Amino acid sequence: MRRFTRLFMELDRTTRTNEKLAALRRYFAEAPAADAAWALAVLTGRRIRRAVPGARLREWVADRSGYPLWLVEECYDTVGDLAETLALLLPDPETDAEPPALHTIMDEWLAPLPGADDSGKRRVVERAWGCMDESERLVFHKLLTGGFRVGVGRKLVTRALAQEVGMEPAILAHRLTGRWAPTPETYRRLISPDAELRDAGRPYPFFLAHPLSEGPEALDGGPKAWMVEWKWDGIRAQLIHRDGERLLWSRGEEVITPAFPEIGEAAGALPSGTVLDGELLAWESTAPLRFAELQRRLGRKRPSPKIRREVPARFLAYDLLEAEGEDLRGLPQEARRRRLEALFEDLEVRPPDDGPIPVTWAVGLPLGLSPLVEAARWDALAELRTSARELGVEGFMLKHREAEYGVGRPRGAWWKWKVEPLTLDVVLLYAQKGHGRRASLYTDYTFGVWDGEELVPIGKAYSGLTDREIRRVDKWIRRNITERFGPVRAVEPELVFELAFDQIRPSSRHKSGLALRFPRMVRQRTDKPVDEADTLESARRLLAERP
Repeated sequence: MRRFTRLFMELDRTTRTNEKLAALRRYFAEAPAADAAWALAVLTGRRIRRAVPGARLREWVADRSGYPLWLVEECYDTVGDLAETLALLLPDPETDAEPPALHTIMDEWLAPLPGADDSGKRRVVERAWGCMDESERLVFHKLLTGGFRVGVGRKLVTRALAQEVGMEPAILAHRLTGRWAPTPETYRRLISPDAELRDAGRPYPFFLAHPLSEGPEALDGGPKAWMVEWKWDGIRAQLIHRDGERLLWSRGEEVITPAFPEIGEAAGALPSGTVLDGELLAWESTAPLRFAELQRRLGRKRPSPKIRREVPARFLAYDLLEAEGEDLRGLPQEARRRRLEALFEDLEVRPPDDGPIPVTWAVGLPLGLSPLVEAARWDALAELRTSARELGVEGFMLKHREAEYGVGRPRGAWWKWKVEPLTLDVVLLYAQKGHGRRASLYTDYTFGVWDGEELVPIGKAYSGLTDREIRRVDKWIRRNITERFGPVRAVEPELVFELAFDQIRPSSRHKSGLALRFPRMVRQRTDKPVDEADTLESARRLLAERP
């Protein structure tokens, strides 16, 4: 545990990539396999179930420290990070006992906690407090509450471990996708170049695109060098059929087949040894439904016949990653597309439907072939892009015809050219502190628009401002708080912001009757008085114009 805590502190204290890389390499070089397995799982985003509610931890810390609960709550409000607050308030341990190894804490202390009663949970937590210093308690609390975050991404962790063990990062990245247990045996197989890791359900790492903000005119080769596809507004997914396994994986590396059993069943029509990359959509008749409809099915273990009728799911394939067990990712984009089209011909396909975007479907299956967009000139493509929202899509994907299917988000091979966002000028109504390095700053904002003489909330946002702008707004918020609702602060309605978002839709959950998709702050409108902010009527007009 002390070695892992030291790594956490080293990663948390620097923003330099090379320093983080060196710290990770040192850890993996020194740590025993049992600890390294859990460190790898946690650092690459393995979700750990919250074992103890935060309110209960604050009560126990109040008892242990002798501070009244109200003071603990006030400290939490000031610090903003629960794990750090608890670690700062606890008295020093009474003995010099060392904490156990990381794998012991994870496997023997934390794993059984969800099934224990309150007294059993408290015994484990106080046992940890009795043998850990302040820094170790901080890390322990983050693991305990399921809120572990530190300033490294999955790609950097993979790169560091790959360098340390002498393996290609792409190979290790593939091994780390999907299901694997954080055990010493699994860890040794993961890092062994010669080990065979046969998992019929393992997905490939997803290849991602960079946003194209200035238009495609500067891209090498002109329109002929690029394949153009619609950018669908669904869930990126891989559909796998191997050795009897039929799985649908989301980009977040979650198996979502139970929520969409019809897609898993349809995978059985694919030849064994097939992996498709594509988009999961809610689709009715000849057009996609809104993303909000698809969300109704997410997380369901057994969707009812009623919800399956109301929200029919479809999988549109746009890449073929594996055929007959052969990894095709090294082939050029154009070659993979030809193989994909041949696969659908073998499945028997019907002519494209007569919807706004004609799609070729496999007969009797909820599987379709995402169509290509033909345009001889960039200006013709730009003109077509203006109608994207009306067609229910987000814009275009541009993929170089010679591009291999890579790992992560390298620049140059794939670009996403999204439609321009919608915008509203809105008023800051409420603020809440952020997380991680922003835990002491008010960074999460709720905005409203005018409905007559009243401001009604329309959306929340926490991204878009620079650190300097956030500090300035935070300072203003602290001087202008009018009410407190737990961690939320109401403020004087004086600041106006330009808010950008991808979609607007009806919502019965919000007082405004509307919800915004992917809202983010563009800038603070210091030039605009609050009474000139947008109205609910203008927001409704956006909905009417772009249904």
